[in-house]
Amino acid sequence: MAPAAGDLRDVVVIGAGPAGLFATYYAGFRGLAVTLVDAQSEAGGQITALYPGKLIHDVAGFPAVSGSALVAGLLEQAKEYSPRLLFDTDVTGISPCDDRTFDVLVKDRGPLHAKTVVLATGVGGIHPRTLDVGHEWYGRGLVYVVTDTAAHAGHDVVVIGGGDSALDWALQLRPVARSVTIVHRRRAFRAHPALLDTAVREGVSLVTDAEIVAVDGDHRVRSVTIQRDGLTTDIPADTVVGALGLHSAPTPFAQWGLDIDHRKALVDSRMQTSLSGVFAIGDASTYPGKVSLIATGFGEAATAINNAAVHIDPELSLMPGHSTDEELAPPTTRTGQVPLVSSRAEGA
Repeated sequence: MAPAAGDLRDVVVIGAGPAGLFATYYAGFRGLAVTLVDAQSEAGGQITALYPGKLIHDVAGFPAVSGSALVAGLLEQAKEYSPRLLFDTDVTGISPCDDRTFDVLVKDRGPLHAKTVVLATGVGGIHPRTLDVGHEWYGRGLVYVVTDTAAHAGHDVVVIGGGDSALDWALQLRPVARSVTIVHRRRAFRAHPALLDTAVREGVSLVTDAEIVAVDGDHRVRSVTIQRDGLTTDIPADTVVGALGLHSAPTPFAQWGLDIDHRKALVDSRMQTSLSGVFAIGDASTYPGKVSLIATGFGEAATAINNAAVHIDPELSLMPGHSTDEELAPPTTRTGQVPLVSSRAEGA
């Protein structure tokens, strides 16, 4: 049964991380009626879940911007053309209705009908890797995500890990903490050399070739024990930050009939997957030479949406013009109507 005209959207974007939010804005800019769906209760994806306070240094136009500020700006921008926003909404599959439309299957509600679909789901469900030693102190001084640096003011902080996240947390906490020590089990760090130089300059202690073997305290963490060269040393610690990286749940793309590579959807130069009319961007996609950055995802979002517009209506131009063109009128849908007002989870 064909969906009613009012139920059929031009684009359904799945995933409200940075790439999905920008795709939602850009779909409105192109005059497409768009629905954004995310399983979480708020926008931001991995940024909101894991590092809202972390400073991001590789977004064009921002020497440094916190994750929460970036998401807030992207969400405000995404709302400009009144998309339908559905949070707390789990997508369970994509089912082609015919050669031009899809049902986006949603848990506990009827399907969403769309002419095109943009996958912006990231790499799936993301969770921090937990410490092998000391996890029982989680919530009592042990954290895996620093959401509020002020909560650790005056603390002796020990960060476990050797990647960019470990250095980022240490540098964010250094201005408010009594001391910050990074413990890494290898001699060499995986983090960017510039972060290491900054950490040393800012007085962060770096302890390498060492492993945490115990966490101790009373009602909360008070110290950690590390082992190095066969000797153990106790380090004062009011806060322990586990920064050992992330693990993710497998993506369902193969079950949805998409060609994949290492759990990501294979796409062509249009960001289209092996299923015509379904596009993938950001960490949900892969192709030869892919560089996985937030900045890359923004360009992929514009590429996918412009190609989705042409997929819907081959008479449309792939290049819509620039937002800075003075003669460019405010976008409307291809029927001449302003895009539909948002629904909810943010107002349906």
